[in-house]
Amino acid sequence: MKSNKATIHDIAAKLNITASTVSRALNDNPRISDETKKKVLKVAKQINYQPNHIASALRSGKSRLIGVIVPTANRNFFSSVIRGIEDHANILNYKIIISQSYDEYAKEVLNTEALINARVDGIIASLGKMTENFDHFHKVLDKGIPLVLFDRTADVLDVSHVILDDHLGAYQAVDHLIKNGCRRIVHFTSAQRINIYRERKRGYEDALKANGLEVDPALILYSNMQLEDGRRLTEETLQNKVHFDGIFSSSDYAAMGALQVLKENGIAVPGQVKLVGFGNEPFTSFSDPTITTVDQRSISMGKITAEMFFEILNNKGAELISKKTIIKPELIIRDSSK
Repeated sequence: MKSNKATIHDIAAKLNITASTVSRALNDNPRISDETKKKVLKVAKQINYQPNHIASALRSGKSRLIGVIVPTANRNFFSSVIRGIEDHANILNYKIIISQSYDEYAKEVLNTEALINARVDGIIASLGKMTENFDHFHKVLDKGIPLVLFDRTADVLDVSHVILDDHLGAYQAVDHLIKNGCRRIVHFTSAQRINIYRERKRGYEDALKANGLEVDPALILYSNMQLEDGRRLTEETLQNKVHFDGIFSSSDYAAMGALQVLKENGIAVPGQVKLVGFGNEPFTSFSDPTITTVDQRSISMGKITAEMFFEILNNKGAELISKKTIIKPELIIRDSSK
């Protein structure tokens, strides 16, 4: 069956010009007069012409599309990073394609393959929790496609990346709890192969040691860091009659779960247990009490990541040294730890 989709040949026929002239006009070629460009754009709008980005990429070698892979887009952190990337990309007339891995390795691989097939000019990614094999990203690099990582990264990939100083953020959070009287601080963390959780745990431990407190492995609890995980870990800690007077969670979601269980059990926050999360999700400023948290400066991270990406893209083919940019966090002190 013949496709009804409008083409540059349809525009050319209506204006009695060549298809190559239409193509040049649509790409703002300086050889085409402004009058012709206006006519072409007017007809293109009338017949609802939609450019074929893949065909254009094959012809020009550029799609002006950037693939962005995130574990999930419905978290304030990732959506804000995406906003930062998109703001910078749009200024340079680039568009982004967002893919979510949902922290599943197989989905991350499929998303990477789809972006390669879509002829994106490059990929920006944050690794999923289940990612231990990096062959799909090596394939990206082998094809000469620029790759930049942010937040969740891997040292085995020799690429530029942008990260938060997670160690510093955790250190500040735990030091704040200790300065406010806490001596037995539970730490919620996740798989240590993931750089952000490994660094936050290290910051937690270093803050305890710097304040003359011992690190008790029984107070370090592992999970997927969702709200239900925070609930479960807190319930188990209470049931096991473990003494604690503070919680530092590597996720605001798990911190919120902890807060819910503490309140349900009549434990006053911050009177009996003080609480600090990580991420500065919007709900932390609306909860009762409001939750002290570490801000990750996500929009800045997105803009810096985009700037780094375009530096690589504009110097494609040149010998570039992989860069690491580290962003400083900010401790937002609220009612849950005062």
